[in-house]
Amino acid sequence: MNYKMMGRFNALILTIEAVFMLPALVICIVCGDTAGINGFIAGIAAAVGIACILAVFSRNAKPDFFAKEGLICVGTSWILLSFVGALPFFFSKYIPNFIDALFEIVSGFTTTGASILIDVEAMSKGMLYWRSFSHWLGGMGVLVFLLAIVPVSGKSEGYTMHILRAESPGPDVGKLVPKMRQTALILYSVYIVLTVLDFLFLIAGGMPVFDAVCTSFGTAGTGGFGVKSDSMASYSSYIQTVTAVFMLLFGVNFSCYYLILLKRIKSVFKDEELRFYFGVVFVSVVLITINIYGIYETLGESLHHSFFQVSSIITTTGFVTADFVNWPVFSRTLLLVLMFIGACAGSTGGGMKCARVLLIIKTIKRNINQVLHPKKVQTIRINGKTVDEKIISNTNAYLAVYMVILILSVILISFDGFSIETNLSAVLSCFNNIGPGLDVVGPMSNFAGYSVLSKCVLIFDMLAGRLEIFPVLVLFNRHAWKRQG
Repeated sequence: MNYKMMGRFNALILTIEAVFMLPALVICIVCGDTAGINGFIAGIAAAVGIACILAVFSRNAKPDFFAKEGLICVGTSWILLSFVGALPFFFSKYIPNFIDALFEIVSGFTTTGASILIDVEAMSKGMLYWRSFSHWLGGMGVLVFLLAIVPVSGKSEGYTMHILRAESPGPDVGKLVPKMRQTALILYSVYIVLTVLDFLFLIAGGMPVFDAVCTSFGTAGTGGFGVKSDSMASYSSYIQTVTAVFMLLFGVNFSCYYLILLKRIKSVFKDEELRFYFGVVFVSVVLITINIYGIYETLGESLHHSFFQVSSIITTTGFVTADFVNWPVFSRTLLLVLMFIGACAGSTGGGMKCARVLLIIKTIKRNINQVLHPKKVQTIRINGKTVDEKIISNTNAYLAVYMVILILSVILISFDGFSIETNLSAVLSCFNNIGPGLDVVGPMSNFAGYSVLSKCVLIFDMLAGRLEIFPVLVLFNRHAWKRQG
């Protein structure tokens, strides 16, 4: 186990976090928010202090790095990032309970968007900015950002693949280009360009600059923290439509945008996951529009709210324009199914991922055919390429662990006495990094009513969901911490 290299990575992560707290601190200074200033100074001091200790510990670190270190490094860095990121909320007293502050920032970094805040608009602008920016930083992954800005060469090139694979969402992670740093740079370049475009379209619709900045951060990271208590409901139809479109765009595998840059348009249109993703969106929008038609005055209004909520839920963003808790059971059930499916692999969205769902469907189909034709050798192909059996095995393992954690989490939080619909949707919401659930944790409510134990369970679910489960579970395996040899 290369503890020194892991310490070096965590020191860099905390340094980056301290730097990213500075804009929020400046906003607090400009607004004269004394409590916010104290909170961010405490957070920055803690980040820098811990980073210095880790930097001293990790002097002369050797770049030998394996998959085990990659998993543990990602898990520990996200936990450290979250604990330090919660300090501004806690020390400013905007969120006086540390578990609540931790819940809020974990929800931010994991791009979940579930909140314990009863009155969002009571927060200062500096705090609102930090909440929303945590979405943007966590959307693509802070370690991917680190790989994009830190030059690596020689043996160091080896550990970058383990880091990217451990943090990136999806059943399989590959390089867009031979060098991992170039891959990370491409991913973040696309991410930044789409974020800026979203911001410009929002500004063009008359949205206030601060609101547009925070909304574009939340949309890019598919997070869903808003600056208003009603999320997106009070904004114009134009702004809501722009947000819905960009939520879908950020739910697309970013490798598709790279193919577009290479002018390989046909490859994008032939991508099975992309077609599955937009197919599910189209069918869901049509069905929900028909189902809620009687609730709204016109078909256009029904279509608008249906499109926005489907876009928000399947991309696991969590913005809302309407209280869908009051929609018919069929529509709520369909939204619940979309919580399972999620966005595309390689996007900023959460959930099971369309690639996994597609793979599971094809695996079921193959198993049925094998029963009918036991002597016939059958392979699973996606986009014309044979899927490695190891990926299929990993997907099956992921699904099994996913269901175990889901069931255990629902059982644990059920002690709080809420309805099954509330508990199931709360766990699905946090585990799939969505934000709003149903019933008590619906779009116009929050998670404040849960006990400390339940909030800790949901915090675990958010981290496990964002990191694809295994980087978090491996932290509890004592064998993973043993030195090599």
